[in-house]
Amino acid sequence: MTSVAAAGALSDTSVLREVERRILWLSTAMVHHANRVRPNPSGLKVGGHQASCASMVSIMTGLWFGHLRPEDRVSVKPHASPVLHAINYLLGELDQPYLESLRAFGGLQSYPSRSKDPDPVDYSTGSVGIGATAPIWGAVARRYVQQKTGVGGTGRQFSLVGDAELDEGAVWEAILDPAVAELGELVWIIDLNRQSLDRVVPNIAADRLEGMFAAAGWQVVTLKYGQLLEKLFTRPGGAALRTRIDAMSNPEYQRLLRCDAAQLRERLPGDGAMAAGISTLIADLDDAVLLDAIRNLGGHDLGALDAAYASIDDTRPTAIFAYTVKGYGLPIQGHPQNHSSLLTVEQMAELAGQLGTDLADPWRPLENDSPAARLCAATASRLARTPEKVSPPPKIPVDIGRTPSGTATTQAALGRVLLDLTREAPDAAARVVTVSPDVSSSTNLGGWVNKVGVWSSRERVDWFADDRETILHWREKPSGQHMELGIAETNLVGLLGELGATWSRWGQPLFPIGVLYDPFVERALEPWSFGIYAGGQSILVGTPSGVSLAPEGGAHQSITTPSIGIEQPGCITYEPAFAIDVEWTLLASLARLGKPDGSSAYLRLSTRPVDQSLAAVPTDPAARERRRRQVVAGAYPLRRADSPDVTIAAMGAMLPEAIAAADRLEQAGLSADVVCVTSPGLLFAALRAKQGRAEGSTWILDQVFPADRAAPLVTVLDGHPHTLSFLATVNRVVSTSLGVTGFGQSGGLEDVYRYHGIDADGIVRAALDAV
Repeated sequence: MTSVAAAGALSDTSVLREVERRILWLSTAMVHHANRVRPNPSGLKVGGHQASCASMVSIMTGLWFGHLRPEDRVSVKPHASPVLHAINYLLGELDQPYLESLRAFGGLQSYPSRSKDPDPVDYSTGSVGIGATAPIWGAVARRYVQQKTGVGGTGRQFSLVGDAELDEGAVWEAILDPAVAELGELVWIIDLNRQSLDRVVPNIAADRLEGMFAAAGWQVVTLKYGQLLEKLFTRPGGAALRTRIDAMSNPEYQRLLRCDAAQLRERLPGDGAMAAGISTLIADLDDAVLLDAIRNLGGHDLGALDAAYASIDDTRPTAIFAYTVKGYGLPIQGHPQNHSSLLTVEQMAELAGQLGTDLADPWRPLENDSPAARLCAATASRLARTPEKVSPPPKIPVDIGRTPSGTATTQAALGRVLLDLTREAPDAAARVVTVSPDVSSSTNLGGWVNKVGVWSSRERVDWFADDRETILHWREKPSGQHMELGIAETNLVGLLGELGATWSRWGQPLFPIGVLYDPFVERALEPWSFGIYAGGQSILVGTPSGVSLAPEGGAHQSITTPSIGIEQPGCITYEPAFAIDVEWTLLASLARLGKPDGSSAYLRLSTRPVDQSLAAVPTDPAARERRRRQVVAGAYPLRRADSPDVTIAAMGAMLPEAIAAADRLEQAGLSADVVCVTSPGLLFAALRAKQGRAEGSTWILDQVFPADRAAPLVTVLDGHPHTLSFLATVNRVVSTSLGVTGFGQSGGLEDVYRYHGIDADGIVRAALDAV
């Protein structure tokens, strides 16, 4: 671990300090305006984080105006978003009216957003830990797209991280993945202000955190003290002063920040053997110097920051621990409850005087042709990026043309479709990249992995290549198209989101597909959802799913995942029943990726073997195409009675039971329509459009649930019954919704289906009750 001091760094920082003061003012004033100036008829708290911004101002000033390059990318900690906007304003990247729109409708977002903020934002942040780790996966995505397309270039990936974010398990899951130690372009700058939302953290143990990064193969640079303190440490009594500050607890140090000079002279020496030497040392300091010295930490010393940035070792990841004071430069600095504190109007006026600005004219630009204005102009010119031309994604076939026969699972169909794509549409297949958390073989990706290989930034020896009993060949090479991570779903979807954003970052679309066990989709949902929000378009495949894998164990059953497509913005969910449904929905999902109006998809697949003849795929080309369009749109009629007494709408693995129930009802003298639902989310969207509550097409409802065939309805799926219960409102019919409301029972398929009431008997009983 390296400790960097300020001595020997920048010789003249006066102009940079003027810019730093203006950034502090602008970021503070934005929050002030949003809360105390802009009208707020609702009276609800607007919020903002003046103290969290203040602790980052020096770090970001030194980075942007001294070391950042146009090819670099930065993830800014959520609560420092006003600092980013202030810098963009000074660089001419943000118009002045936006400074008054923080957290307003259509204005600057609460936290940095690639998709919604009007100024340049490299990474969306806001969900703690996810924004911090995003540059890790951004680095992998850049390397991958560069090797595949020659576009992507180089550049460092910076994460500006609040120290409280290091409490997130997702952070350590990412840092500890073996591939991360090879990403020399990664730089994390940890804002070590030792405060969380409610308090000073008593035992933040910076040494332990530094050791954890070092153990993971990172270069660790520590910026603890600034130039003023470092000089004091060289004077008589200075060694004792350093030992005293190093040894004191975080809360005691924070309390010293709230003291006036007289109180500081009394408290700082302590009561140990070194107290006399410290008292003598500080007795020679005037009050202003003493007050400055106690808060002179490395994270606020532009010279120390400059030296730290210059010491970055690009052969391995770097973690810079920058000690800071939360609220530095503000009246609320160091207070344990300053996280969401707002300066009063009187405090803002006083701050304006200290920083050389005017509260009545808060957005006044820098003086024309002043040294600070020239620095901003030069920085803007240096950081200017050439907009990437977005290449259109390769065309995806809508139908490969095969009609599966025999018995198959929807999970196995996934791998077969990918292999078919390599033959039928090689240009499109070349853009496919699959990702899994060490479950490639158990999710039927083995054939695909054998075909395309495993991606690695350098070729590695496959020591089992000549082992005749090896079925899955792990050939790691730069031309590979599969990525394998450790068993950490957050890492998987973090990488998936960044691979899905290459179309907007570098103009090169990819078709990323992540495969994991369906029960863990919910664990991955938050970071995947955040990736979608940030513009990452991808396909997430959950398999095996439901209670249909009952013999394998109740702990791996999933219930609520089928409704994700209804509830998750920017995502379309499919649950195919047959192999041909997998092909059509996967191809349709691929065709939606990698473009400005694109969207993500979630496919829920099953390991249940199903007789493919039950799909009754039409042989007439026009009828087949009609079926395909219906499958992709959300549902299709699988059986039509002359005059239905009941309609059975089933999804996924439940289609064999639905068909069997329809056969038995017919023997009992009741006719049943059977509808195969492939996407409840698309049907719900069509229903809202039909009700005039949203824009969209409604034709699928007219074809699958025509009013003249309205009948009592039974819905059934291997998941929570509420997922399909809304279908009763299409034609306002009596309905019964069957599904799974509990999990954990192992056993044979028949026993478990019977237990949950989703077997053929259960469907027949529900139909008879409805009729």
